[in-house]
Amino acid sequence: MAPVLEARTSSQYQRHARVSVLLVFLLSSPPKPPPAVFPIPECHLKKYVHKLHGGHDLRKEPPLYTLTAGAVAGAVESIITYPTEFAKTQLQLQDGGAASARNGGVKFKGPIDVLATTVRTQGITAIYRGLSALIIGTAAKAGVRFFAFDQFKELLKDSNGKTTGARSVLAGLGAGMTEAILVVTPTETIKTKLIHDSNLLNPKYRGLVHGVRSIVQAEGFGGIYRGVVPVMARQGANSAVRFGVYSTLSDFVKGRMGGSPGRQLPAIHAFGIGAVSGIVTVYTTMPLDVIKTKMQGLRAKELYKGSPDCAWKIFKNEGVLAFWKGATPRLARLSMSGGIIFSLFESTMSLLHRLGDRDPISP
Repeated sequence: MAPVLEARTSSQYQRHARVSVLLVFLLSSPPKPPPAVFPIPECHLKKYVHKLHGGHDLRKEPPLYTLTAGAVAGAVESIITYPTEFAKTQLQLQDGGAASARNGGVKFKGPIDVLATTVRTQGITAIYRGLSALIIGTAAKAGVRFFAFDQFKELLKDSNGKTTGARSVLAGLGAGMTEAILVVTPTETIKTKLIHDSNLLNPKYRGLVHGVRSIVQAEGFGGIYRGVVPVMARQGANSAVRFGVYSTLSDFVKGRMGGSPGRQLPAIHAFGIGAVSGIVTVYTTMPLDVIKTKMQGLRAKELYKGSPDCAWKIFKNEGVLAFWKGATPRLARLSMSGGIIFSLFESTMSLLHRLGDRDPISP
């Protein structure tokens, strides 16, 4: 009996040992997660996670989206608001009644008089002289502006991934100076010269192509880059103020609405905030706009040695208020422009995101 009992005890001991080893192994191994019922690719999972956070703030905006949305918004805005730009430029180009009369020009009393007199004497199409250059330029500059602002904003984000009001101002400054160099200076110079030429009794330019060719032949390629310094100053200041005000107000409104800072605003809210940012921009940057326009006029080369000389002569000959000449039509234009361009940009971005976010597992 003793050997049998000893064998049985040994067998039980071995079973207990195996069970103990198995328990230790199971307890020391991490638990496996339950298998997913519907396995979701990682790219789609990230997409839905950022949607759950209420917007597009968890990923960088695709450059093509910002370029496209900015170009669409800029082109539409320029067509709608061009008559106010025409009136503003005409008022800034006249140096006073006597000087304008000697040069064959017309003396205007205000923006309404500019439009009424021009339509009466030259026809309705005359107030759209230079529009083709502006459409091309505005579409290009708005695309570049929003694209550059988005890139600068990414570079200037703080440790929490946010862009504060001050950082938005700096991003806007960089965006404005970028668009000034790449797009605004040549298109603004051509537009201003075409409008100035149409103000003469005997215009010499027959249209956009002829005007550009004539300017380059007479002044060289640098002729369409005349006034680049005041243009950079104006565009940098414009975008710094406009984007700074817009970003601050839009983040405030989104916070009150319970939305994420990166979410696209409804069009009506974007229009209102954009209009306010346009109004602030007008009165803070108007002197730079006046100097820029004077420096791009037909006689700028013979009248001014540079931007500082231009500013001094405006002050000496016309007084300090001359730096805000044309503010009324520019106010009308930039308030409408701000509302139109930001609301169209937000709407176009939302559309592009809806089209781009479609995938095989979307409901």
